Amino acid sequence: MIIGPNTVVTLTFKASNAQGKVLEDGQTPRAYLHGGHGNTLPGIEKALEGQAVGFAGTLVLPPEDAFGVRDESLVTSIPKSQFPPGVKVGGTIQGRDDQGAAHTFTVMKIKGDTVQLDGNHPLAGETLHFTVKVLEVRAASDEEVAHGHAHGAHGHHH
Repeated sequence: MIIGPNTVVTLTFKASNAQGKVLEDGQTPRAYLHGGHGNTLPGIEKALEGQAVGFAGTLVLPPEDAFGVRDESLVTSIPKSQFPPGVKVGGTIQGRDDQGAAHTFTVMKIKGDTVQLDGNHPLAGETLHFTVKVLEVRAASDEEVAHGHAHGAHGHHH
């Protein structure tokens, strides 16, 4: 079967940044619903479209095809008095961006009475390298398409 819209793709991937730091070791198979469901990075979907079981390759994804470019408007500071207790630098908190949308923020710095938060994905702005191998391709079930994600051994469990 060929990878296309509404197929479930099981693969392994090793991911590293441009400096060679391994971000994912590639040992655990993962399954995702292919076809614009937001279950994997856009660059991976583009590269795997039309491929089949056994495809293996190395992908270099610029930020636009990975976790996006950094958006400095997502860096903000709040008074420490509004900051929840117990969260430390490097931790994450849920909040709302300037448009009111729910967002995850990483605590970047706590200095005096101010806490600096970053709403960018930690890998935003980075070029990433992936070594992928397609292990299985199958038609998605109606339930998987309705739910917008793969189910089963290497997918989502309900």
